[in-house]
Amino acid sequence: MTGPEIFSPDYYERLRQLEAGGWWNAAMRDILGRAIESLSLPASGRLVDVGCGSGEALAWFGASHPGWQAVGVDLAWEGLCAVPVGPSVGAVRASALALPLPAACADVVVSQDLLQHLPLDGGDARALAEIRRILKAGAAFVLRTNAQSTPRTEDDEQYQFHRYETRELRRKLMAAGFRVERIGRVNAALGLAEIPREWRALQATGRAYHGVLAAAPEPGRLSALDQWKRRWLRMEGLAMLRGWSLPFGRTHVAVCRAMDGAEHR
Repeated sequence: MTGPEIFSPDYYERLRQLEAGGWWNAAMRDILGRAIESLSLPASGRLVDVGCGSGEALAWFGASHPGWQAVGVDLAWEGLCAVPVGPSVGAVRASALALPLPAACADVVVSQDLLQHLPLDGGDARALAEIRRILKAGAAFVLRTNAQSTPRTEDDEQYQFHRYETRELRRKLMAAGFRVERIGRVNAALGLAEIPREWRALQATGRAYHGVLAAAPEPGRLSALDQWKRRWLRMEGLAMLRGWSLPFGRTHVAVCRAMDGAEHR
């Protein structure tokens, strides 16, 4: 079993289907929402979503924070073409390695499942430095990226894919000028169900990266089982945000603050 080839039109179509109706995506929205709620945001400001894809987070944030401007950045037109732009929501096509935004222009930056797809020759460090550049001192950065798990995934040179250990991710965030307030793993218990599927994909392709393996959800409301999965994953996320440390899990979430120059030194 394999998924759509990364960054292909089918890949983005599958992502849109999952964002619209998948339990995992719904739970991750819940976790992102709680992380942003913990920031005690003012009535207005600017949020930048780096690697916004088709704009799921932009639409959600714009609806829940009407006084804010939300800007999405992504390199793939296949994702950007679906972003719901409007008076307070915009999008621009650009690389995370060279954000076309002025320094200290953002009050919050979010980035979800982008970091692991950047060039293996230091692309993640360059992107983190760019995110720090556009953030005001003391402003928040909420990050979601993957976590090294079983079966262990080595770097994939063909698709420029990497999985993170927690210490590695923390170190790179601090080196880029962030104070890490919360970092940890989620998708632990339910992530165990992914192991057989990834083993099968590894045997079928011989590659470390397998695309999006999750099947497109049935349209309509979540089933009772999927609602339970959403609640369980949300519970893991809330525990992590409160300082619990899960020993394993397939996803990292981090809440950081941009340090000023003196603090970074």
